[in-house]
Amino acid sequence: MLRHWSNALRKDFRMHKYLYVMIFPVVLHYILFQYVPMYGAIIAFKDFRIAKGLMESPWVGFKHFEDFFNSYYFWRLLKNTFLLNLYQLLFVFPAPILFALLLNELLSNWFKRIVQTVTYLPHFISLVVICGMITQFVSRDGIITDILVWFGMERTALLGHPEYFRTIYIVSDIWQTVGWSSIIYLAAISGVNPELYEAARMDGAGRVKQALYVTLPGIAPIIVILLILRIGSMLDIGFEKIILLYNPNTYITADVINTFVYRRGLTSTLEFSYATAVGLFQSSLNFILLVFANWFSRRVSETSLW
Repeated sequence: MLRHWSNALRKDFRMHKYLYVMIFPVVLHYILFQYVPMYGAIIAFKDFRIAKGLMESPWVGFKHFEDFFNSYYFWRLLKNTFLLNLYQLLFVFPAPILFALLLNELLSNWFKRIVQTVTYLPHFISLVVICGMITQFVSRDGIITDILVWFGMERTALLGHPEYFRTIYIVSDIWQTVGWSSIIYLAAISGVNPELYEAARMDGAGRVKQALYVTLPGIAPIIVILLILRIGSMLDIGFEKIILLYNPNTYITADVINTFVYRRGLTSTLEFSYATAVGLFQSSLNFILLVFANWFSRRVSETSLW
């Protein structure tokens, strides 16, 4: 059996050697930067000391996990991380789908290109600059604050109030990603059979019904795949943006697992083992969610990752 697979692999390599050459750097990247570092996860079960090294540091078992589960921060971090990801799933994830559907209905090509260019721009702006813009917009004298004051809200710096942080984060995320994320859906829409639209028009379907009953089913496999991947990272959220926007006043709603790991592992305390244990717990839950989402999708549809 092994000899059969070996012969088949050699034959396939001879037929597609240039494809193997092209994919080699990608495979090497994942091996070096994704799989090899996994060995370092064992420090989550050790009392790691730099002077003693990885192998000589004493084992402590699940001590760091128990400390995290029993800490004051555990439920707050879990709640904040889950809620931000849930809001992203409910509002940020559908936004590019809706945007792609609306762009697909535009008849003017020049206007469509202008809209795409304008909405793509935030993706190419540095995250530091984006967060600086957000901070200015919602400052005490910012333009968004001025608009809200006009509607009767008291003038204040919005990022200083924990109850506003999630709204600011999600709305800015939509603005930042809706254009760029719509590209994959526009590509999927372009692959829908035009004859289906012709048949729908012959049956009396208008533009809205064509979008609902032709376009959406046509791009459903892409939506499902991306949704599975999104659910697989429900406890993972980009901490760079949060670190640039939050402050001690908003920790109660803004502090997530990733920012907690950053503070405990790379700032003053330098608790490498504890931070690694928290990160390993997070990755394990994400893996479980990914497997469950894929299993559920395979049960209710014909689309799944494996």
